[in-house]
Amino acid sequence: MKKVKIDKQKCLGCGVCISLCPEVFELKDGKSKIKEEVDLEKHKDCIKQAAENCPVGAIEITEK
Repeated sequence: MKKVKIDKQKCLGCGVCISLCPEVFELKDGKSKIKEEVDLEKHKDCIKQAAENCPVGAIEITEK
């Protein structure tokens, strides 16, 4: 299982991740955030797509 982290310093709050993967990401205080209790494994494809398309590379996917 992978761990997903959003670098709040880099995040612009542009919403690309939310448009690509609304099941996982949401905006809070102008920055992207991972929703509570979301099944990351189930949505791993759209998480990967969101990370690849983030214009500032703020989404990090790592092994736990």
